[in-house]
Amino acid sequence: MSPTAARIVIGVDSSTQSTKALAVDVDSGAVVGQGRAAHTVSGGAGRESDPEQWWEALVTALEQTGYAEAAQAVAIGGQQHGLVTLDEKGAPVRPALLWNDVRSAPQAQALVRRFGAPWWAQRTGSVPGASFTIAKWAWLRENEPEAADRVTAIRLPHDYLTERLTGTATTDRGDASGTGWWTPQGYATQLLDEVGLASSMLPRVVEPGQPAGQVRAAGSGTGRGSAVPLREGTLVGAGTGDNMAAALGLGLEPGVPVLSLGTSGTVYAVTRGRPTDPSGTVAGFADALGAWLPLACTLNCTLAVDRIASLLSLDRQAVEPGGSAVVLPYFDGERTPNLPFASGLLTGLRHDTTPGQLLQAAYDGAAYSLLAALDDVLRAGGEELAADTPLLLIGGGARGKAWQDTVRRLAGRAVQIPAAQEIVALGAAAQAAGLLTGEPADAVARRWGTAAGPVFEPLPRDESARVLIAATLQRAERGGLFAQGGGLGNDSATT
Repeated sequence: MSPTAARIVIGVDSSTQSTKALAVDVDSGAVVGQGRAAHTVSGGAGRESDPEQWWEALVTALEQTGYAEAAQAVAIGGQQHGLVTLDEKGAPVRPALLWNDVRSAPQAQALVRRFGAPWWAQRTGSVPGASFTIAKWAWLRENEPEAADRVTAIRLPHDYLTERLTGTATTDRGDASGTGWWTPQGYATQLLDEVGLASSMLPRVVEPGQPAGQVRAAGSGTGRGSAVPLREGTLVGAGTGDNMAAALGLGLEPGVPVLSLGTSGTVYAVTRGRPTDPSGTVAGFADALGAWLPLACTLNCTLAVDRIASLLSLDRQAVEPGGSAVVLPYFDGERTPNLPFASGLLTGLRHDTTPGQLLQAAYDGAAYSLLAALDDVLRAGGEELAADTPLLLIGGGARGKAWQDTVRRLAGRAVQIPAAQEIVALGAAAQAAGLLTGEPADAVARRWGTAAGPVFEPLPRDESARVLIAATLQRAERGGLFAQGGGLGNDSATT
């Protein structure tokens, strides 16, 4: 296909570990070009990345599609919550604190105590945890005050990249709803004052369906880094957070649940009602259009299971049924349940426990929290799940039979695996296409048929496994095993 034979848009997914770009035909939805470049995430006490490498990865991924110069519009979906701090010249003050950096847990707890969980849920839709941007900023002020004093602007990851394309500071309601300082009425002055921020330090929230701007000639913000290969004047969509972009990419109708199995695990649905869950299990996010996206998230998903497989020297599909083992693979703390100081837990070993049973237990432990939160997600948005509605399974894990079977067994429901891949980038492409056609982005995705794929019938719900995991979790929490600096209490979780 010639690069000029059709209207082409590019959607981008700037995720935790890499940037993916898809060049998509506006009329047919066909993916005509792809690009990918990796990111580096620093370990140690936290999870950080240099935003400059996101820009270089964006440039590389755009070039690899082969359609950068032909694209008529582009939009960026990005990992949520990350704290990007910029100085007066627009350069990063320090590496970005990523969503899965849990050092900010004490600051999140202090913020919740300050106003109370019900107040937070009603005001912002969510009770902030360590992942939220407001907690990360509070951590930076307390732990690196000299760096915080140099900050003149704060951005989310997708905001940072979009601003470097257009030269203007913008965000969208979906990604902004994960900061902890956005409300349906706009930025909350009371909360900004609480953490020492001014609204002038934050980007303008673009209305759904409106562009953020156009690609400017320099295309690289302050002139740093490689020049973007897009044409000057190319339309740039508002972009959004990765979960919101995935909802667009699937063309979600209200009440249809999604389980996303990636670095993190998420369960969410588009709802017509605004979620306000004071328990903090469900984050009451906005979607990228005019509705809502209640969501529960686990920090430990496919990478945690892969780590267990590696420790056991097993292929990740080499699971075996049976056994009494329970694995709670909380290698990076946990968000659902809210256990930021947790570590992995293995219990229930017997002489006849096999490595394959341990691996299956890791799958079960990773999937359990998401499935347990499914009803909470729908209830928070005032939706009900029909008995015959399959769960949409997306993300890297969705392609694996062990993941598919685990979800079917623990949920007792059918699962549908969309044939389309890179759903976040597809959602960003649909947003970009809507700028050209005037359609809502979710309608574009439905026209493209992105959610179509095989349906696998349910397996009998394994209630005994769910009860065993829940009981193990309760005993571990009751024994103080997951507290900050915790160890085995009198009521030990080990057997």
